[in-house]
Amino acid sequence: MTYTGDVTPDGPPDTRQLDALTITKLSVGPMDNNAYLLRCEETGEQLLVDAANEAPRLVELVGDAGLSTVVTTHRHMDHWVALEEVVAETGARSVAHAADAGELPITTDTVHDGDVITVGACPLEVIHLVGHTPGSIALLYRDPAGIPHLFTGDSLFPGGVGNTRGDKANFQSLIGDVERKLFDRLPDETWFYPGHGKDSTLGTERPSLPEWRARGW
Repeated sequence: MTYTGDVTPDGPPDTRQLDALTITKLSVGPMDNNAYLLRCEETGEQLLVDAANEAPRLVELVGDAGLSTVVTTHRHMDHWVALEEVVAETGARSVAHAADAGELPITTDTVHDGDVITVGACPLEVIHLVGHTPGSIALLYRDPAGIPHLFTGDSLFPGGVGNTRGDKANFQSLIGDVERKLFDRLPDETWFYPGHGKDSTLGTERPSLPEWRARGW
């Protein structure tokens, strides 16, 4: 079946098969958070982006293959409710940006802008995007056989950047980082996977950047 990225709480996951990496997207309740399980085809190693909630479903998704790493995209609690339980069940390490790591219940390793996290033979570049939280990150996988794939947490959604709660400085920081580090660097076909809701591409959203800046959110 063709991957759409359209998932709902209590619904089935959706899986996208790349040459070297399998991406499985699952929505967990009660806030319709997206969790992404990445599996390296060469080694079988697995990494989870955001142990958001419903730990038993996430552990079931991981299955018998095990889990090497959980990456938390930012400090907001709805993205890490299941973190402790998933780590306890799987023995995975817990990774977050240094600026947000202190707010999480467990952190094994911290990362910074430009660092690389590996899942088996597949590298994921850490991109630090300041504004939604001080330590928000995106993860970039440059598929050697296809388009770039970008996991944006709550920093970029279809229709706008993440919520900065009316803080003008945080908004300017976030829209600036998103434009400079994502839109200016990556091609239109880049597919991005946000922390809630549907996926999109940078090309679909690019024409709206001036509108986002003008409206201030």
